Amino acid sequence: MAHPIMFDEDDPVLARLRALCGALPETIEYVSHGRPVFKAGEKGRIFAGYGAGRRTGSGKGEHVRVDTALTLRIEDAELPAVDADDRFFVPMYAGTSPWRALDLADPRTDWDEVAELIDASYRLLAPARLVAVLDARPGGDG
Repeated sequence: MAHPIMFDEDDPVLARLRALCGALPETIEYVSHGRPVFKAGEKGRIFAGYGAGRRTGSGKGEHVRVDTALTLRIEDAELPAVDADDRFFVPMYAGTSPWRALDLADPRTDWDEVAELIDASYRLLAPARLVAVLDARPGGDG
């Protein structure tokens, strides 16, 4: 059974996220479980997603949808700082994995920080060839 679509194509927050993710080499967007996700090339892995569930209690399945949440992979060394920041949460089904979510509709959202987080997640999950392409760009780390 197909998942229902859980986003609006006209969402301005999604448009900003698409611009940031789409600026990275060979980003592919597709819908998974009813939500947009961004993958680093054909052979790369998902580095960002849009929309998540946030736990509301200790019981199984107690959650609210956060349709404007960015989900991404956080570097292990950065997890303690991210987990201490109340803007971030562990998305449903992430368990103990290093994936976190950030509600982009929060008025405290810093889009420069969002761009850095997306870049870091991409670098963790993209094939080395694509990271090299990113590093070779003006302003890249290479």
